[in-house]
Amino acid sequence: MQYYLFVHFRERTTPDGEQVYFALSRDGFNWNPVHDGKPVLWAYYGDKGVRDMTIVRNRFDGSFHIFATDLSLSYGMRNQYHHSWDEIGRSGSQSLAHWSSQDLVHWTEQELISFEGNGFGCLWAPDVLYDAQADDYILHWSSSHVSDDYKTKAIYASRTRDFRSFSRPFVFYRKADGSVIDSAAYEEDGRYYLFLKSDYNPQTLILETSESTSGPWERIGAFNESISGSVKKGLYEAPTAVRLEDGRWCLFLDYYGVRGAGQGYVPFIADSLKDGRFVRSDASFSFPYGFKHGTILTISPEEYERIAAFDWPVD
Repeated sequence: MQYYLFVHFRERTTPDGEQVYFALSRDGFNWNPVHDGKPVLWAYYGDKGVRDMTIVRNRFDGSFHIFATDLSLSYGMRNQYHHSWDEIGRSGSQSLAHWSSQDLVHWTEQELISFEGNGFGCLWAPDVLYDAQADDYILHWSSSHVSDDYKTKAIYASRTRDFRSFSRPFVFYRKADGSVIDSAAYEEDGRYYLFLKSDYNPQTLILETSESTSGPWERIGAFNESISGSVKKGLYEAPTAVRLEDGRWCLFLDYYGVRGAGQGYVPFIADSLKDGRFVRSDASFSFPYGFKHGTILTISPEEYERIAAFDWPVD
């Protein structure tokens, strides 16, 4: 039996919004907050705010790892970034925030992970994919680069087995005619699938597939056909997905088309990633509040109960 942990942040302009939140579900549809809807982890270094979380269970040693964008928009946008997205893209953090744990409740203090190689702008939206062919993990993120004066974003990556040492970054995915951000990668039946937010042609989410993590990648047109009627261009981002116990896939897209509390994930269901046809299913899901850009980890019933019962410290 598998249960589910959703790791995310909240869209709030107070310091507690851009921190790490947990929510739990027994079925992947109905979600309950952990720690009464307060942060379970805080960012004390870097920008002192974090967004775009991902969580992974390391199959080699059983440890858990959370990575996040080291970025505060609640205050940083007004202060060090002067209300400028361009300034963030060029001079935002070139590190990712990281926490690790052996049991999902006792976590290390936040650290900042940097990578060899120069020329990146801000590092956005990390995600982790296990590469069965190489038997290691690919930590990937989106960034602009000095090589084109930070005009376009591509997906870069680094390989690791222990989440302590990382390879030199390389290009994981680049779209020839525009920027892509918010990569989320999965494996199904020996093939790899990559969700992305595209800024042009089309200005919406896309789904690519490949037999190898090194490509070449091929567009799944059925995905855009299936979501075209329910996803307005330029209003959704941050795809994240999880495979349910019955084999179906839940895809969540982060709606940011309004300010404040109206933002958050909306759900879609598909029988398989290969088919690529997702049906919007709002009525089947319940959330205690708007979850913002995160990922879902499948957990055991014992891990579920441990997280739910834990006496989380008050910061």
